[in-house]
Amino acid sequence: MTWIDVLVEHAQDQIYIVPYRIPIVIFSAVAIYFVFLLLMKIFGSRVLASMSASDAVVIIMFGAVAGRVILGHPPTLATGIIGLATLMAMQALFGILRAKTGIGRILDREPILLMFDGVVVRNGLQKSHFTYDDVRTSLRNAGIGAFAEVQAMILEPSGEVSIIRAGTKLDPEMLRDVRGAEELIAAPKQEPRA
Repeated sequence: MTWIDVLVEHAQDQIYIVPYRIPIVIFSAVAIYFVFLLLMKIFGSRVLASMSASDAVVIIMFGAVAGRVILGHPPTLATGIIGLATLMAMQALFGILRAKTGIGRILDREPILLMFDGVVVRNGLQKSHFTYDDVRTSLRNAGIGAFAEVQAMILEPSGEVSIIRAGTKLDPEMLRDVRGAEELIAAPKQEPRA
């Protein structure tokens, strides 16, 4: 066997996939996709909102574990392409289902009110797994220097934090789907506190 034959054999081992593994790779990618959706539903958007060092470690480890499960052994170029294509197809499929059926309401978390009229909403922090440190960090990132400058702070399903400054006219319709907003909008105005 010449060195070219050895090179071609090793290249084939790294590139190709045995046909019976294709459905296994697809099933693994679909299963990991659903597990990720479930974990995001349980643990919320906080992980996407404020990446602390521990959050970054968890995301990196999740990617490593998910990739290993999808690719199997031995990982090859073909398994990687099939796994990525399956994940992208799942994302496209769920995008279509969200638009046509409203399945997004089941899969996505609802927006959560974190602050209202300068007051931190403790129930919102608990439901979102946000901390006071996360709130202060988000306010500083938005260029806000005091709690009293905030009319509403909302953790969106995407993990972004929306901040509406005090003094801005706020139509209650803007908070219609926000968890925890109904009671606070109807309540008398509270005194700001840190």
